[in-house]
Amino acid sequence: MIAAGLAAFGVISRRLEHDRLAQWTEAQATPSVELATLKLGSADDGLTLPGEIKALNEAQIRARVNGYVKEWKYDIGARVKAGETLAVIDAPELDQQYQEAKGQLEKAEAHAQLARLTSKRWAALRASTVVSQQSVDEKSGEANAKDAEVAVARGNLNRLQALKSFTEVTAPFAGVVTARRIDVGVLVGPAHPVELFDIADIHQLRVYVRVPQSLAPQIRQGMKAALSLPQYPGRTFEAKVTATSDAIEANSRTLLVQLLTNNDSGALLPGSFAEVRFELPKRANVVRIPATALLFRDNQIQVAVVDADQRIAFRKLTIDRDLGSEVEVSAGVHVSDRVVNFPSETLQEGEAVIAPPQASADRLAGQPRREGGKE
Repeated sequence: MIAAGLAAFGVISRRLEHDRLAQWTEAQATPSVELATLKLGSADDGLTLPGEIKALNEAQIRARVNGYVKEWKYDIGARVKAGETLAVIDAPELDQQYQEAKGQLEKAEAHAQLARLTSKRWAALRASTVVSQQSVDEKSGEANAKDAEVAVARGNLNRLQALKSFTEVTAPFAGVVTARRIDVGVLVGPAHPVELFDIADIHQLRVYVRVPQSLAPQIRQGMKAALSLPQYPGRTFEAKVTATSDAIEANSRTLLVQLLTNNDSGALLPGSFAEVRFELPKRANVVRIPATALLFRDNQIQVAVVDADQRIAFRKLTIDRDLGSEVEVSAGVHVSDRVVNFPSETLQEGEAVIAPPQASADRLAGQPRREGGKE
């Protein structure tokens, strides 16, 4: 009896030990996860986006007539007025054509004058029946044809005279010379498409920004923005929204926004990069999630959420804004959800995990604190 009892005790002890070992092994196999800190509400009431500064007006100046650069009067950085001469072109062929056109006009006027006198004489002779009416009409027609030749010759002369005026290259508007691409003796003109100067009107500047589609409805005409440039740390410049493209660009899903800023001091330069900050109403219906909690699965941004049964469920997110270390989400999770921080790529849907049983107080930032079960 004693031997049988000892044997039964040994069997039961081994079974209990086996059960404890199985439980320990299962506990060790279940992964533990860390929960991310979620916050309610947008990070701030501003939106900062990269912008590109351009001149109010820009022009690439080219020569209208063929010839050689005789002289140029302004170099880069020069301030010029509208209509001011930038360069002079020597066009000997055009000068010759102009002189020929003047001679052609004088010749046509002489022939026309003779034809008018002849027509008058024949008309007088018709009264004495010396000539026929047919001859009188012919002489009158010849006079009209010669007058038409005069008009053609005068039009050709005026055309060449207008071209001669283009031998002086002038500024189309007041601005600054941003580039000079010629020197004396360079062959220019329509047959030799060489760019002479670049001129920019910088008393005001345009700023172009691309706003994400989700935030496009918040950008309105007349809205003010602040410009920050790397060469002016701590200094901002005021700009105002003047227009939008009223269309979402298909590739980037963004709205092109145009702003205007005054540049009386000349501190801003076209072509510069700027950070454009819009003041937007603070949104309370967004959740901020650390970037470390994001997963890229099935070509979508997702998070792993621990449900009430301590199992993993993946949620797709609708991201409004990427803040770098955080993202603002308008759909997919609630601030009270238990979102896994630093999720492993090996996590599977429905997998059991070990996680804190409830959200900590700092994860509910932005929500009213509760004491004793009441708000």
